Amino acid sequence: MKVETLDRYIEITPDVAGGKPRVAGHRITVQNIAIWHKWRGWSVEEIASEYSLTLAEVHAALAFYYAHQGEIDASIAKDQSFIEQLRLEMQTDNTATT
Repeated sequence: MKVETLDRYIEITPDVAGGKPRVAGHRITVQNIAIWHKWRGWSVEEIASEYSLTLAEVHAALAFYYAHQGEIDASIAKDQSFIEQLRLEMQTDNTATT
């Protein structure tokens, strides 16, 4: 009998998705799934259906997230900070040109 482990569902490849952990065979990152589930309130079933993933893939991504929550939450915060900085720069640029 072949036993599948969660390892087969998550990949980390330096040149894909910025090297972030992602669902194997997809460009969907664990970080994306964590955001959709934790902050947007999407169910596992909604995520799987919306992105053509299996329930096992979504659960594996969430398991990986909770095992590495501090690191992934820090990455989310860094990305949000970068986006906010860009927003402020764009507002400043628009104000200067008008």
